[in-house]
Amino acid sequence: MDQLNTFDTPTTARLHRAEWFAGLALASGLFIAHWDEIRWLPAIGLFLYIDLIGYIPGAIAYHRSPDGRIPKAYYVLYNSMHSLLSAGLVVALWAWLIGPEWALLAVPIHLFGDRSLFGNQLKPFGVPFEPKRLPAFDALLREVTGRPSPAPAGRADSPVPAATSRPTSVA
Repeated sequence: MDQLNTFDTPTTARLHRAEWFAGLALASGLFIAHWDEIRWLPAIGLFLYIDLIGYIPGAIAYHRSPDGRIPKAYYVLYNSMHSLLSAGLVVALWAWLIGPEWALLAVPIHLFGDRSLFGNQLKPFGVPFEPKRLPAFDALLREVTGRPSPAPAGRADSPVPAATSRPTSVA
């Protein structure tokens, strides 16, 4: 889900983010250890392509939409570009066609950073493209924990009142 609708308890969401942080630390450590061997133009391009294709078009569409509804294609683009499977394919093809190089670490650094630092996950069609706490998620947390809904894991955002929630995708 996204960082505001994890559909995990807050503790479980923090544990998931800690696991992703371990991958980020490893990839970043290798990147720093081989700093002098990195080709910077490919590293920057490999880091940016994920959001240039997968996030920015959907974010623009979402913010331009008066009701927050955007075509599902933007979700598919986001999920495709932020998938470890497609990223692994990009890295494998690059290594095969161009050759293995340390710049390729920019791809897992981006994905592990998104998941660990920001709590971003793949986006399902039923949630807003940009994170908004859903009243249904608050109800789920109350049901699961037996307590009022806590703040999102790692975030201070308050829940969105039911009157302000809005549909997000065109059917």
